[in-house]
Amino acid sequence: MQGTPENQRHRTIRSFVRRAGRLTPSQQRALRELWPAYGVDVGTDFIDFETLFGRRAAVTLEIGFGNGDTFVRQARGDPGMDFLGIEVHEPGVGHCLLQAHEASVSNLKVIKHDALEVLAKQIPPTSLRRVNVYFPDPWPKKRHHKRRMIQPAFLALIHTRLEADGTLHIATDWKNYAEHIDEVFEHSDLFDCDERREHAGDTPLDRPTTKFERRGLRKGHRIWDWRFRKTTHNQ
Repeated sequence: MQGTPENQRHRTIRSFVRRAGRLTPSQQRALRELWPAYGVDVGTDFIDFETLFGRRAAVTLEIGFGNGDTFVRQARGDPGMDFLGIEVHEPGVGHCLLQAHEASVSNLKVIKHDALEVLAKQIPPTSLRRVNVYFPDPWPKKRHHKRRMIQPAFLALIHTRLEADGTLHIATDWKNYAEHIDEVFEHSDLFDCDERREHAGDTPLDRPTTKFERRGLRKGHRIWDWRFRKTTHNQ
């Protein structure tokens, strides 16, 4: 899987920009002192989730957890499931580690790296029960639409990593991105849409409200939520 041309194409266009952010002293300390408890180093071998978490349980992967507040809340609220989060921005990772430590959660781990590379190289096939992509960078300018994470190649990769009947959950507050997401899934037979919900921030679909969602609502945006289920008829 790691060396296929399809996976190499994931690296040609990045869906994020590494924003320069100042680490607070507490975030720096968290990255140094709490990483051994919560961090997963970048590598080229598939992760053994049973060894990583010390038990056998369903795994949720969250891509781009921001500052980690809602990610930690989900892990704390569902102790029977294990949670792996991927984020590239160090201040957000540091904040997440602090929140996880304060909440004393033991079912949460984080990776500080590009999510597509982690998916291709470190996440085993059919190992995930659920994948969350909440409020990814919308890249609103037309010339940047190719940078959007939700693309056919991304769906194909996620499909291989989800277990049978696994689910992909997406949310955005950008109308144009919502239209893009609808179009991408309309032309894919890898997922069936369980539910699509448009709302004013009052009925999120099986998830907490996020910081980016609140920011969008303050701008007068609507919210779109989807739950897609992996199909197996084409395998």
